[in-house]
Amino acid sequence: MWGRLRKSGARFLTAARAGMSEGRDKRTHNLFEAAAAYVSACAEDDQERIDEAAGWVSPEALSFGVNELACRAVIALARERDESPRAVARTLLGLPAA
Repeated sequence: MWGRLRKSGARFLTAARAGMSEGRDKRTHNLFEAAAAYVSACAEDDQERIDEAAGWVSPEALSFGVNELACRAVIALARERDESPRAVARTLLGLPAA
C-alpha cells in the first residue's frame, strides 16, 4: 500500500508540474476525506479514483490520513471483536498470532 501511495504521489507531482491540474475539482478537501477516498479506491482497485484522491492533498498529508484511518479501523474492529488491536492487525495482515 505504501508503494502505491508513493507512486500516486509521484504521479500527482508530475502532473502538477506539467500543468495538467486545470480539470481538477476546485473544492478543497481535507486530509481525512482524501484518505477515505484513497483507501476505498485502493480496496476497489480503481486507479482513476486513487490518482484523484492522491491529488487532493500533499503526499505527506495523505500518508498521515491513511495512517489515522488504519488506526481507527483497527481500534473499531478490535472493539467489535472484543480482541486487542494487535491481534486484529495481525489477523488482517495474515500474520500468525504473537
